[in-house]
Order: sequence, then C-alpha cells, then structure tokens
Amino acid sequence: MPARELISGRRYLGALAFLASLACAVEPALAFYPKKGDSAPHHGVRDARRKVIQGIDVSRWQGDIDWAKVKDAGTRFAFIKATEGGDHVDPNFKRNWIEAKKHGVPRGAYHFVWWCRPAKDQVRWIKKHIPRDPDALPPVLDVEWQNDSQCARRVSREDALEKIQIMLKGLREHTGKKPIIYTDINFHEDVLEGAFNDHPYWLRSTAAPLAKRYARDRWEFWQFTTTGRVPGIAGHVDRNAFFGSEREFDAWRQGRFDIGSRTWHGGPRVAIRTPPPTPAGLRAPKAAGGTRLRFVPPGRIPSRTADNRDIGTTGSLRRD
Repeated sequence: MPARELISGRRYLGALAFLASLACAVEPALAFYPKKGDSAPHHGVRDARRKVIQGIDVSRWQGDIDWAKVKDAGTRFAFIKATEGGDHVDPNFKRNWIEAKKHGVPRGAYHFVWWCRPAKDQVRWIKKHIPRDPDALPPVLDVEWQNDSQCARRVSREDALEKIQIMLKGLREHTGKKPIIYTDINFHEDVLEGAFNDHPYWLRSTAAPLAKRYARDRWEFWQFTTTGRVPGIAGHVDRNAFFGSEREFDAWRQGRFDIGSRTWHGGPRVAIRTPPPTPAGLRAPKAAGGTRLRFVPPGRIPSRTADNRDIGTTGSLRRD
C-alpha cells in the first residue's frame, strides 16, 4: 500500500476506534445482555437498558418458545399471559408455565381485564386457571383501555377502581402474594393516578423516560420495548427492566421485601448498600455477559406536566 493510503487508512481506523469508544460511553449497559437486541431501539429508553435485572413478557403471539435459549440469554424473569376476561385462556400458557420453570426462569402469570365482564366473574376465572405455585412470582393485573376490541366502552373511573380492587383482592387471596399492576400511559392518567400506591407498578413507555410519561414518583417494572429480540423466540418480544437491587429482587421473591411499599418483613432485614462512586471490579452476572457495571443512582421521578405528555405513546400487553 502506498504511504499516503497507509496514513489515510490509519486515520480512518483511528476514527472508527474513537467512535466505538464514544458509543460505549453513551450506552455502556447494552453489553449487559449481548445476546439480546431490539429491531427498533429508541434512544429515549436507554435508562431501562442500564438496569441489571431484565426480563420479558410473552403470550401465544411468541409461538413455541425455546426456554433453554431464553434462559441462556440472561433472562431474569418472565411474565406469561394466562387469562383474559372471564372466558379466555392463552393457548400457550400451560406450556410456557411449565417450560419456564423447567429451565430456571422465574415466572409470573398475568390476567388481562375485560371491562365488559363483572369483576367477580373474572376472579372466578382467574382462580380456575392461574396456578398457585409457591415459587411463582406475584401475579399481574393488566389494566388498560380496550380501544381496538369488541369491548371498547369506557367505564367511569369509580367503576374501574372498584373492579380493580375486587380483582386485586381475588388475586391476592388466590396466590397469597400482592399483585403487580400493569398499565399504560392513558389508563394511568385517566384512572390510576394516586390509586393503589402500595402495589408494585409495571409501566409501559417505549419512546421516552417514565419521568416524562407518568405522574408517579416510583415504579417497579418498566416495559421499554415491544420490538425486542431474544434468542429462543422467533420475532418480536416485549422486554422489561426491574427497578431495584439484586438483594431487593431476591428478597421480594422470597416474600421478605415488599417492592410496592418498599418495606421489609418476615425475617431479618437485608442490608442494602449504595454502590461506591467508582465500582471497579463489579460485573454483571455471567449470563448477562459479565460486563463491568456502571451504576446510575435512582432518583425520584418528577411530576408530569401538560408539556411533556404524549398521548400517542401507549400500548398493550394484550394482542388477541
């Protein structure tokens, strides 16, 4: 190669190296789960990708899942669709429930609320089809408007809260665990703001930080993309992040830590240490790539204003 071309090539390679290092500085946590991806990543949810504990939610739309590959990709939890309304069971629920446990993926069941059915009917359906496995994650109640279904009417806020209360109580009585509330931006604003604040919340935002979408100062799970790619699953899958430490996650699974009220009970308190400013040597789990961690201290989420609301950003766990 002529000298001029050699020098030009070196400059080109140097520029590429610089850009690569810059990209790593901006998105250091992408390497936490190198086997996972996103076919349409959004810069607005980069904070979710920095969370060490991440999982998925699935239904029949993910087809036959290879749970061994899902586990190998570093999946820490999975929420699996079980029931909907008072007469529908996800056809893949039983298989997903068994296979996830077989391959060591902590899993919980979720019920999609159907506003055209009485709450008591839905509780009876839940109790009939959702297992009472002692090692399962707490169940999820999926509450959102059904704009694209045969049940598109909107009940009043008072009626919605009453139905939710009945179903939360039924889920807790059935499983012995405090349920998680999943919701989207519009339903949270219309119905849930200020309600059930002692319950864990699982919020959806696929294009912006939760701080810009919800009038809440706390959240436990974040559904940050619906176009995720995970080995073992053909096509897209929802990806989620847990807000909390490893110790909080383990203690929550054991029933010693309430992630909704942030209180400890049922045994000796587990000390939570704030990560040092420069956590040299700390690494992500091996299943997540063993990458050196960069911690971002949690902060309180400020109230949303009319200026940062985006009513077009909404979505659903349900795809039937």
